[in-house]
Amino acid sequence: MSYLDELNPSQREAAESIEGPTMVIAGAGSGKTRVLTFRIAFMMENGVDPFNILALTFTNKAAKEMTERIGKIVGPGEAKNITMGTFHSVFSRILRFNADRLGYPTNFTIYDTQDSKSLLKDIIKELNLDDKIYKPGMVLSRISSAKNNLISADAYEQNNDIMGEDIQSRRPELFQIYKTYVTRCFKAGAMDFDDLLFQTNVLLRDYPDVLHFYQQKFKYILVDEYQDTNYAQYLIVKKLAAVYENLCVVGDDAQSIYSFRGANIQNILNFRKDYPDFKLFKLEQNYRSTKNIVEAANSVIARNQDQIKKSVWTDNVVGSKLRVVRTLTDNEEGRVISSKIFDLKQGGIPTYNDFAILYRTNKQSRSFEEALRKLNIPYKIYGGVSFYQRKEIKDLLSYFRLTTNPRDEEALKRVINYPKRGIGKTSIENMIIAANTYGVSMWDVISNMNQYPVALNAGTKAKLYEFITMINSFSAQLDKLNAYDLAQTIAKSSGILRELHGEKDKGPEEVERYQNIEELLAGIKEFTISKEEDSDKSLAEFMIDVALLTDADLTSENEEKNHVTMMTIHSSKGLEFPHVFLVGLEENLFPSQMALHSRTELEEERRLFYVALTRAMNSCTLSYASSRFNWGQLVTSEPSRFIDEIEQSYLEFESPQRGGGRSLSGRSTFDQPHTGGLNKSFSSPTPPPSFKPMQQASGASKSTGSNENLKVGYIVNHDRFGKGKVTKLEGDGADKKATIFFPHHGAKTVLLRFANLTILEE
Repeated sequence: MSYLDELNPSQREAAESIEGPTMVIAGAGSGKTRVLTFRIAFMMENGVDPFNILALTFTNKAAKEMTERIGKIVGPGEAKNITMGTFHSVFSRILRFNADRLGYPTNFTIYDTQDSKSLLKDIIKELNLDDKIYKPGMVLSRISSAKNNLISADAYEQNNDIMGEDIQSRRPELFQIYKTYVTRCFKAGAMDFDDLLFQTNVLLRDYPDVLHFYQQKFKYILVDEYQDTNYAQYLIVKKLAAVYENLCVVGDDAQSIYSFRGANIQNILNFRKDYPDFKLFKLEQNYRSTKNIVEAANSVIARNQDQIKKSVWTDNVVGSKLRVVRTLTDNEEGRVISSKIFDLKQGGIPTYNDFAILYRTNKQSRSFEEALRKLNIPYKIYGGVSFYQRKEIKDLLSYFRLTTNPRDEEALKRVINYPKRGIGKTSIENMIIAANTYGVSMWDVISNMNQYPVALNAGTKAKLYEFITMINSFSAQLDKLNAYDLAQTIAKSSGILRELHGEKDKGPEEVERYQNIEELLAGIKEFTISKEEDSDKSLAEFMIDVALLTDADLTSENEEKNHVTMMTIHSSKGLEFPHVFLVGLEENLFPSQMALHSRTELEEERRLFYVALTRAMNSCTLSYASSRFNWGQLVTSEPSRFIDEIEQSYLEFESPQRGGGRSLSGRSTFDQPHTGGLNKSFSSPTPPPSFKPMQQASGASKSTGSNENLKVGYIVNHDRFGKGKVTKLEGDGADKKATIFFPHHGAKTVLLRFANLTILEE
C-alpha cells in the first residue's frame, strides 16, 4: 500500500501536482501538514533532489516533525538534505554565510524584543526625548512595520506621508530614533528579527550572484501558512521562485489573523495575479471537529467579503451544540467555566489536557486562574514569560552571546557588573558615551582604553581588564569545546553558579533560579548529544537555535503534563483541543474596540473568532459577562455580535443561577436553556432570569429594585455575600452603584439594578 493511499482524493491530487505555481487552500483541520509531508516525499521519489527543495514552515518544531515523517518514507539521510524551517531560521543561516557582503560578522547576534526595547530605551534617553511619548514598545512596533515593508531608515526620513503621520502624532523624532537604532545594532554586530528578512532582501537585491545561486539551489519552494506572510517574506519568495516558478503555497485566508505583525492577507488573495497559470486545490474535509462545530464556524466566516470561497465539511459525528453561557460578572464567568471543567473531568474525561480556555487578551486570565485554583484544577498559562526570558537565563545567555560576539552591546551592559565586580553605573555610562563619540563598539573602548580614553580610576580599569581577559578566554575555546563543556565552564567561571548557590540562606526563589540554570545546562547537554557526529555542536550553533525559537515552539514545553491550557486565541493557532471554552465574548472586547474602524479590521476579528471555534474537536462553550471591571470601573457589556452571527440552530443558551459556581451536590447550577436566537432584547445587558428584581417584601425587609430606598449606612443582604453595610452610593438611574462592606468578603461595588439587595436595617 502506498503512503499516498492514506490521502483523500483532494489531498492526493494536491500532493502529486509538483510542477509549476500551485496554491492549496486548506480549511481548518483538513490535514494540510500531511499533504505537505507527502508532497515532498513524492517529489523526492520522482527524482527531485532534496538539496533543491526549500520548505518554509510556521515553527521549527513543525519543520523537525515533517523532516522525521519524510525520513520514514524516503530515508532519514535524504530527508535531512531538505532546507526546511521558518523564514527566520532559514534566512538567518543564509545571512551568516554571506554576512561579510553586508558588513556584519558571521557570528552576528540576534536581538530579541527585550534587547531591542532596552536599546531603544537608552537611545530615547540619550536624545533627551520623553519616554512617555516615545514609548520603547510603540517605537519598536513602528520600526518593525517599516522594516517589514522594506522601508529603510533613510527612506523613512524621505517619505513625506510617514513623516507627516509622525508629526501629527507628536512624535517627529521617530526617524532619528530609527536611524540611531540601526547604527547601534550594526555597530554591535546585531540584527533584530525583522532584520533577518530586511537584510535578506537587501542581499538578494544588491548581489545578483547571490540571488542567482539560491534561485538555482531552490528549484522547488513550498510555503506553509502563506496567509501570514508579510511584504518582506512575500518578496523573498517571489525573487527565489522567479526562474522555475515551482512554488507551492499552502494556507487558509479564513485564518489570516496576524496583520498586527505585518501579515498581509492580499499575498494569498492575489496569488492568481502573480501566477495566472497557477493550479488551485481546495482541502475542504475537516477531520478535527464535529459537524455542529464545523457548520457553526462556516456560518460565521461566510459573512466576510474578502475571501476565497470554499465549503468546509466533515464526516464526523454531529456532536453537541455550542453552548452559550451568560454570567453576571467576569468573576462569575471564571467560577462557572471552572465548575464546568470540574464536572466534565469528574464525569469521565481522562485528563485536564483535553481542556483549553481561550481569550482575546492576556488580562482576562485572572478570574479563571482564581476559580481554577479554588477547585484545585491544575492549569498552565501560555504566552507569559518564557523560560529564555527569565533573568537568570538571560544573564547566562548574555555571557554566551559575548563569547561568540564581544561587540554585542546589550549583552555586555547586562553582565559587565554581574555578578558584581565593582564596575559602577557611572563608569559604564562613560564607556557608552566614549563608544558613541568615537563611533565604535563598547567592547572596542574597554579593550583599547589607551586609544579611546575614558575617565576611569585605576581600580575600575583593573577590574575591566580581568573581565576582558575572562571573556577572551571563553572565546578562545569556542572551537575547542562542545556547547555543553563550554557552557558549564562559563557558568562556573563567570560566578553565576556561585552567586545563585553560594549562600546558605537562599529562599525558594533563589533555589528556583539555580534550578533554572541547571535546566538550561541540561538542555545544552541534550543539544550536544542529539547532534550527529559530524554536525556543529558548538555553543555558537546552540545560540542560533535559541535565538530562533518561536512562540509556538515554546508553547509546546511540558505539554505532556496534566493541566488545563489557558492562552490567547492568537497563540492557539495550529493547535486543537477536545473541549474549548471561548470566553469574554463581549462587544468591544471581542471584537476588540480597536478593530471596529473599518470592514478590513472587523473581518480580521471575525477570522480570529473562526480560528477559535475551529480549535475545538468535541465541544465548544462560548461565554460572556453582563458586567466587567475595566480599570477599576464596573461597566455593563453586550454579548458579542459574533454569537448572533452563528446560525442559531447550532447554539444552546444557558444562564447560571444566582451565586454561580457549584451546588451542594457538586453539579453546576444552571437554569433551563434559553430558546430562540439572540434577538434585540436578549442582546441588551439585562439580568438573567434568576436575577429578576424582587418585589418589595412584606415586613421589615424591602427590595432596592427602585434604587430610591437605599442610603449610606443601611444594612442589606446580598444573595451571595450575605449581610453588609452600605458605605458609598454613586451614579444615577440604571447606572447607580453601591459600595458595601461585607464582614466575610470585604468591600464590594455592585450595580444596583443587578444586585438584588434586601434592606434589613435602615
